[in-house]
Amino acid sequence: MKSIQILCTFLFLLVFLSALPALGAEVVSSTEADQTGVEVTVYNTDLALVKDVRSILLKEGQGELRFMDVASSIRPETVHVKSLNNPPSLAILEQNYEYDLISPEKLLEKFVGRTVKIEVWNDYQGKKEIVEGTLLSTNNGLVFDIGGQIYLNYPGLKIVPSIPDNLYARPTLAWLYANSAKEKHSVEVSYLTSGMTWKADYIFVLDDADTAADLTGWVTLNNRSGAAYRDATLKLIAGEVQTVADVLPPPMMRMAMGKGVSEAAPAFEEEAFFEYHIYNLARKTTIGNNQTKQISLLEAFGTKIGKEYITRGERRYFTSSLQRGLLKQKVDVVISFKNSEENNLGMPLPKGIIRMYKKDSKGSLQFIGEDRIDHTPRNEEVRLKVGEAFDVVAERRQTRYKKLADNLYETSWELIVRNRKKDESVVVSFNEPVWGDWEVIASTHPYEQTDAFTLRFDVPAKPDEEVVVKFSLRIRS
Repeated sequence: MKSIQILCTFLFLLVFLSALPALGAEVVSSTEADQTGVEVTVYNTDLALVKDVRSILLKEGQGELRFMDVASSIRPETVHVKSLNNPPSLAILEQNYEYDLISPEKLLEKFVGRTVKIEVWNDYQGKKEIVEGTLLSTNNGLVFDIGGQIYLNYPGLKIVPSIPDNLYARPTLAWLYANSAKEKHSVEVSYLTSGMTWKADYIFVLDDADTAADLTGWVTLNNRSGAAYRDATLKLIAGEVQTVADVLPPPMMRMAMGKGVSEAAPAFEEEAFFEYHIYNLARKTTIGNNQTKQISLLEAFGTKIGKEYITRGERRYFTSSLQRGLLKQKVDVVISFKNSEENNLGMPLPKGIIRMYKKDSKGSLQFIGEDRIDHTPRNEEVRLKVGEAFDVVAERRQTRYKKLADNLYETSWELIVRNRKKDESVVVSFNEPVWGDWEVIASTHPYEQTDAFTLRFDVPAKPDEEVVVKFSLRIRS
């Protein structure tokens, strides 16, 4: 049955088109003024999907529609056109993307071999004069035939009689169409364009005790696509997109997280879509060309955080003899929090940079560090490296190394922590990468094997205290 319908439609179009004049097709131009709606979906990867809906009156029969005010970075092969109110009556027969735009050079090129007027100033008579000549060439300069003589780069203002049909003031999609409807069409044109990106930026303000923080998220949208989008419906897709599938999304989840979230209406609504997440702006917005726009994404207050001091060893420490005395180690400061409703969050966080701040003793907000996060689903942990500790010192010393056989070693180490903070206890985590078949044969402190090749010591130190951990390993490589 379906094949019969397709055949009938094809025969109808064939008969219909055969009756149309081959030449003299009416030209209809559509600009942004005809727009009744525009939707822009922006991806993380220099890509946007534009849906532009316009009300256009097309004469019955065959004609040409020039659809102006499209993105100059458009990917023409992705264009899709349809009538929303009467789909069967409108057929697109041919499409051209016209980007031969008007410029002084392009305009003069179109008039090679034709008469051009030149406006010059006559100093002797103190008035303007018009000189006519034939433009012979625009290659590396202008060549004119004026009164039978050849002039190179003749001075003055060049005047041409008109703008050729094949030059356009702005990028234009041109279609040859066949129309059988008398009423206006609501034409939806969708296409992909480059030149648009978005990212998330976060501000994380820690409290005095470093136990909680307030999180503010912003969307930073960059439009370099070559077009503006007025009163647009804005959607942002978070995820690493290769291809986009049309699926029915589950119901939307508003970006209201836990009780600590701002009571103001959220700027975006979030919904799961395929293997990604969509963030829908709850209001219309105008996106100017060559514009960077920031829009509020979220606000959360009183998010509980943890603070860790972490240092890492090296694999070579345990398979060779090191005669270097004390080895200083940098101590990273890491802030962590759980992205859960119980922690006043609980929404998918788009990838971006989190910048951390804290008030000093005078109440002035100071920047303390930043880190980048990947796309983070709800109920997952976020870990941020703030910087390196100033008052927490970590060192190590090899005290014994013995090679028992070609692939069997024993080594002993001291791990040293000095806490120079005046009134704060710390716990420093030593993460030791050990390869091969290994075992701890002696230790003065508790330890944990976090995976097949990592040994960890969590070393507590009170203010102004020095703690020394001693341990020995037997390693078969």
